[in-house]
Amino acid sequence: MDRLSPQPIPLLLLLLLSGLLFFIGLGNMGLTDRDEGRNAEAGREMFASGDFVTPTFNGELRVAKPVFVYWLMAMSYHVFGVNEFAARFPSALFGVGLIVMHYLFLTRLRGPTIGLYGALMLLLNLEILALGRMAITDSVLIFFTTLSLYSFWLGLHEPGAGRHWIWGFYAGMALATLTKGPVGFAVPLITVLLYLIATRRWQLFWERGAPLAGMLIFFILAGPWYAAMFLIHGDAYSTEAKVHTVGRFLAPMEGHGVGWWFYFPVLLLGFYPWSSFLPAGLYRAYVSWRTFRTQQSELPAPAESASDDELDWFMGFWIVGVFIFFSLSSTRLPHYIGPLFPACAILAASYWAQGLQDPATKWLRASLHGLMGIGYLLAIGLASAPALFAKFSGKMVKEFPLAAQFDLGPGPYVGSMIVVVAMGLVGYFGLNDEKRGLAFGVAGGALASVFLVAILTVVPGLNRYAIAPPQELAYAAGLNLDAKDQLIAFGSTRPSFAFYARRTLSFIPSNELDRLRTALGKGGRTMILLPEYLQDTLPEEAAGFQPILKRYGFLLLSNQPVVAAPQGVDTGPPQPAKTLGH
Repeated sequence: MDRLSPQPIPLLLLLLLSGLLFFIGLGNMGLTDRDEGRNAEAGREMFASGDFVTPTFNGELRVAKPVFVYWLMAMSYHVFGVNEFAARFPSALFGVGLIVMHYLFLTRLRGPTIGLYGALMLLLNLEILALGRMAITDSVLIFFTTLSLYSFWLGLHEPGAGRHWIWGFYAGMALATLTKGPVGFAVPLITVLLYLIATRRWQLFWERGAPLAGMLIFFILAGPWYAAMFLIHGDAYSTEAKVHTVGRFLAPMEGHGVGWWFYFPVLLLGFYPWSSFLPAGLYRAYVSWRTFRTQQSELPAPAESASDDELDWFMGFWIVGVFIFFSLSSTRLPHYIGPLFPACAILAASYWAQGLQDPATKWLRASLHGLMGIGYLLAIGLASAPALFAKFSGKMVKEFPLAAQFDLGPGPYVGSMIVVVAMGLVGYFGLNDEKRGLAFGVAGGALASVFLVAILTVVPGLNRYAIAPPQELAYAAGLNLDAKDQLIAFGSTRPSFAFYARRTLSFIPSNELDRLRTALGKGGRTMILLPEYLQDTLPEEAAGFQPILKRYGFLLLSNQPVVAAPQGVDTGPPQPAKTLGH
């Protein structure tokens, strides 16, 4: 296997571009609920309590996710303070790390050109960019599962001392398991087992893979925390952990049960614009593997004998195995298939590079037409978004009281125009054998431009009128309440309220008035955070509560005067709602 070195200029450009896309405006939007709010608050409670073993949310045991991301968030809070940027910093940092690792791995195996194409494809798609900007576990998970599988490949096939890469296979699995539970070892093991079965390299793995020592490393790294949780919490931990792992796989949770076909459009749109190259890339890998299997009954044993095509087989097994695994799960969410995106980027980049070298590459023009077709559909969708939002905004008022008064602004139209122009240029360059290489820059540049337009034009309005208002009131409540006082979130029960209030809350849905009466009967200083339209539904026990703060359709009521309010929050008796833009 030839060892190829990365070039410093492309590596620096990748660092700058990924840093820009992952970090720009990272802390300018309030935490989205549900997962971001829960994770950020669990990390904050760990940071505040100093208990780095037991994750909690709102003062109660949280077992939905293991501990590693909370450790990262706690360290981030220590450096940057408790804020949205710090909560999302680990995801963005590991997102940049993923792109760099991907470039170094692919360059080592296939040269700097394909390495750069692959790194840009992995960076410039909607799913990876979104996951790298959210306070959730997936960006860190993807980094470690990718580290595990890249280490497996290098450990198995690098000559001589290169076999030591294999320890990264087990360490990556262990840290992935500490990040998101069993899926952390399921993704690498499914991929490796399919590869070993298909290539019959069991003997090679036994000789170079050190499975017994590797299992020991895995348990040394991942085992202590799980053991501590069992010892400290017993059935309280094991029962809930089973619900959030096996239970999530066997039955839909929290309304996320979609049809088996769900991940086809997710992959098509989430990996766009490069998803149009995937069918041809997968087919190319399959044909190569089938041809080899019909010509030889057994692959050669030495580690350095891996053919260039064999890397494509490995990526194909990675994609298919992980895709089927998550499709079999009863609970389906778009970000679940994120761990297969690095393999997608390698197959797509290899296929694209071949198309640049050989204009007669099978299905190349069809792939470009597919890229353009999907792009034009997305442009229509972006242009239609403001009208669709206006039509259905009335159904959002329970969660966002002033949704009907908000519009998306010019951002969607600007994004639509960018995509239309870009698709025209992709067709002009991509269908010209001599100018085809320019089509890649146009497609990637369009994706980055639309993403930045959304961050800079659409997100600020959504944050100001829909996300931030109740969070600002929760923060104001936290400034004025002591530990013995009570804060109730009524009707709008977003987990992020606990993060902004810096305290435990009573979350009470609007249809549970008896619970509210019981809470109000406790006496003492109490505040109620609720959507303004629910004020008339409050029981008699809340008659003495006065509205002291309001923010875009949300109210903060208190049975005692407020002392401190965050800057920009209206105080005093509520006035008629202002129209947006005034």
